[in-house]
Amino acid sequence: MKQHPKGLPFLFFTEMWERFGYYLILGIFVLYAIEPEGIGGGLGLPDKVADDIFGTYIALTYLTPFLGGFLADRVLGYVKSIYLGGFLMGIGYIGLGIFKDLPLFYTSLGLIIVGNGFFKPTISTLLGNLYSEPEYKDKKDTGYNIFYMGINIGAFVCNIIAAFMRNKFGWGEAFITAGIGMFLGLIIFSFGLKHVKKASEMKPAEKGDTKISDVLVKVFLPAIIAGAIGWVVPTLVLGKTIFGSTNTDAFIFACIPVIYFYASLYFKANSEEKRPIGALLSIFLVSMFFWAIFKQNGTALTRWANYYTDRSVPASFEKPLENIYMVDGKDFKDKEVSVYDNQFQTQKDADGKTIKTTGKDIYFKNIAPEKRAELEKNPDQKVYLYNTELFQSINPFWVIALTPVVVAFWAFLRKRKKEPTTPTKIMIGLFITSLSCLVMVFAVFAGDNGAVKVSPLWLVASYGVVTIGELCLSPMGLSVVSKLSPTRITALMMGGFFLANSVGNKLSGILASTWYSYENKEYYFLVNFGLLLFATILGLSMLKRLNAVMKEKGV
Repeated sequence: MKQHPKGLPFLFFTEMWERFGYYLILGIFVLYAIEPEGIGGGLGLPDKVADDIFGTYIALTYLTPFLGGFLADRVLGYVKSIYLGGFLMGIGYIGLGIFKDLPLFYTSLGLIIVGNGFFKPTISTLLGNLYSEPEYKDKKDTGYNIFYMGINIGAFVCNIIAAFMRNKFGWGEAFITAGIGMFLGLIIFSFGLKHVKKASEMKPAEKGDTKISDVLVKVFLPAIIAGAIGWVVPTLVLGKTIFGSTNTDAFIFACIPVIYFYASLYFKANSEEKRPIGALLSIFLVSMFFWAIFKQNGTALTRWANYYTDRSVPASFEKPLENIYMVDGKDFKDKEVSVYDNQFQTQKDADGKTIKTTGKDIYFKNIAPEKRAELEKNPDQKVYLYNTELFQSINPFWVIALTPVVVAFWAFLRKRKKEPTTPTKIMIGLFITSLSCLVMVFAVFAGDNGAVKVSPLWLVASYGVVTIGELCLSPMGLSVVSKLSPTRITALMMGGFFLANSVGNKLSGILASTWYSYENKEYYFLVNFGLLLFATILGLSMLKRLNAVMKEKGV
């Protein structure tokens, strides 16, 4: 990092610990929500409800940056925004571990959502500002790649810690660990303040700047009103929801004023700013499809890991891993268990409580016949399993492993003056990501549509492919916002990038909630493939114009 700004390591580790907490929650959220109450100590929510809440939660964590970025630009400043956001998230994480009462649980989620709105766009903008000096300008893409690797170190480690904490102590302690990580990140940020001081200076107000009153009155308030309308009106007028749930209706309605606001930035921009803003809005649109598929790692792919993947630990590792609480032991004995249908969905009674019976743990429903025969001969034998959340560490592992390779590859092409433009990298990333869906189609074939558990290598391969696509798209998205945004609204446009993430994240929850509509899971993954292929074609149709704008800006 010697050729990069001195503030980079501090932002790297601050973001690493913030993402440690954020991804720890994502790794266990759905598992905790659907875990039967009483037997497993979870919330006992229906799977579709858990998917809906998860999708809404991750969507809102990326919707609030639109307002948080604006306040950081014009009111609070970048440093205060990072402290405020980090504090709210830390308290929220701890709250998830303490409160099982749903109103307080949702309040804790609300604190995380608001906190992320202040933190996320601000630290990314600070990073971009560090590279505003001429000596660092040509290293900005590499800087974002390094920063992105820090994110994924946190995302990799957190699931290992989460598995340990919930095996040894319980769900609550695992959630609290996320809060501790967030506060550690703020401490590291404090040590690096002197190195980011110049980059954190607020930009002077300019003629034509958007006023906070405009955002609050013309955008934020209408979004709240529109969300309330979406929550209430469809069920009153139509007798049913429009998009599957009141949460989804409210979210989509609330997005309308925000989307209108960003579109108005383009139409009201002067001739110098119009084309760059238009290019950014185009990139926001296609990246939305990427997040709709990518964020299913916490829902559909977690469900695949939990029920359709062989998670058994090799015999030689069972005892060592058990001694350090890194495996989950299952008995092949009859005991009180929840009732599941053929698609591994818990069954509820009229009061919404999980129906219980006496039998084997659900994990044993589709194990290999030879393994079942072995256990039936020796029912006292305990089966040790990798925790499901550990599969969430596969993606960040690939990011850590492949980031140096991708960075070196772009550097190799750069020396030969053949490096693709940033928009071209994004389109390449979209197409590669679509191929990861095809890997899962073959995984469905291998397991005879869930009749038998498949090797974990299918998930390893799918995550490996999607990671290459991610490295082409996600850090490049942050970089292009920093390159093309008018200086006076950089954080606001960074919020726009996260708005696209937000809509994509919500779409991921909607798509995941359709999982049970597909008896043949092959078609589920083919739909995902088709969506990304469509996004790739859409992006390619705009690529010539996007590259022209990049050339005009000299980046």
